[in-house]
Amino acid sequence: MSRPRSQAEYLARLVPPSVAGLRRRSVLAGAAGAGALLGTGLLAGCGGDSDSGGSGSKTVSLGSNQSDPKPKEVIAKVVDGFQTSSGLQVAVNTVDHNTYQENINNYLQGKPDDVFMWFAGYRMRFFAAKGLAGDVSDVWGKLSGQSEAFKKASTGDDGKQYFVPSSYYPWAVFYRKSVWQQNGYQVPTTLDQLTALSAEMKKDGLAPIAFADKDGWPAMGTFDILNLRINGYQFHVDLMAGKESWTSDKVKKVFDTWRGLLPLHQPDSLGRTWQEAAQSLQQKKSGMYLLGLFVAQQFNADEQDDLDFFTFPEIDPAIGAKALDAPIDGYMMARKPKEEENARKMLEYVGSKAAADITVKNDPSTLVANTEADTSGYTALQKKAAELVGSATEIAQFLDRDTRPDFASTVIIPAIQQFIKNPADIDGLVNSIENQKKSIFTE
Repeated sequence: MSRPRSQAEYLARLVPPSVAGLRRRSVLAGAAGAGALLGTGLLAGCGGDSDSGGSGSKTVSLGSNQSDPKPKEVIAKVVDGFQTSSGLQVAVNTVDHNTYQENINNYLQGKPDDVFMWFAGYRMRFFAAKGLAGDVSDVWGKLSGQSEAFKKASTGDDGKQYFVPSSYYPWAVFYRKSVWQQNGYQVPTTLDQLTALSAEMKKDGLAPIAFADKDGWPAMGTFDILNLRINGYQFHVDLMAGKESWTSDKVKKVFDTWRGLLPLHQPDSLGRTWQEAAQSLQQKKSGMYLLGLFVAQQFNADEQDDLDFFTFPEIDPAIGAKALDAPIDGYMMARKPKEEENARKMLEYVGSKAAADITVKNDPSTLVANTEADTSGYTALQKKAAELVGSATEIAQFLDRDTRPDFASTVIIPAIQQFIKNPADIDGLVNSIENQKKSIFTE
């Protein structure tokens, strides 16, 4: 997904394609839209266009978006486990997470790594349908411990598998137990209770809700959960698929509700990264934070037991509070990997119990997909997160994974950031989104 990293990049994204001399279709063709306008660098893959899987090579390349210290460390240990068990050598091409997302089209159409990290959901199916990913159905025939639900999430529109899940995590409202105990706060179960709680936190000198959107994607989680709570799962996924209108009263109600909540959020969010917002929670300057389980990466080992969460509260009793975002991360194979046989071996390993066991031992910020993994090492937070996902009635993959990548990057990111800056003009906002949506989804 394309995530503006600066105000300059955000403003550049507002330049209409007709003015910039770029067509929307060029995003899909690999021109990288605003990225080309700004001169952003491309991912440098290690793979090739020719199929040489039978060359007898002992190497395989991996494109990784795990650039933050903790995830990068975990991936290194998983790679070590694969190298030890297979006798193969892995060349890991680690790229900054945002840059990876911004240039994925160019990357996949150039010389991508044999195996690359990506996400389940619409975005996986999109690249599979475009012929930019390899069929790994045979790998699934060798996997064990992967549920039918995960297999479904790994399946393209043609019924073949293109993805191997490794981990997943829920989005929820996180908080520090010690802060809440000290102030006598209670977990809210309705939006009115959440608003009243936020008012108490303000009086106590806290920023009620930590908030950041410098990277362009975190605020999508707020839109997702409000839409799920107000309009329900089916409307949400239909809206993401371009089947519902953004100018409908249902969508306007989402933005109107969000507008009422914005004063409870940390100000100046467009200049703050999610890590910085998470650190404000860690430093006891904020009362709560709607984010994924990866928020735990910003807490010290001795603080993990002080971190807790609750699912975003109910807004409409008829809809309830059982739906949530729980994105699935994993691996895909290039359409023509240089070392195809080795790539398939690696995919089989990263989806295995062995790889999952390594992740459990080293990462308290995620849940492993393989059901055979030894999860006795899960923290209390991880166990609670697994229970939350297990009890969910519907699971979304996150806004930018449930819709077209070009729509998420060129329309939704600038629109939400504009809303955060000026939440008054909801009609103008949704009209703009709908007009741009029509041109994209009809291509």
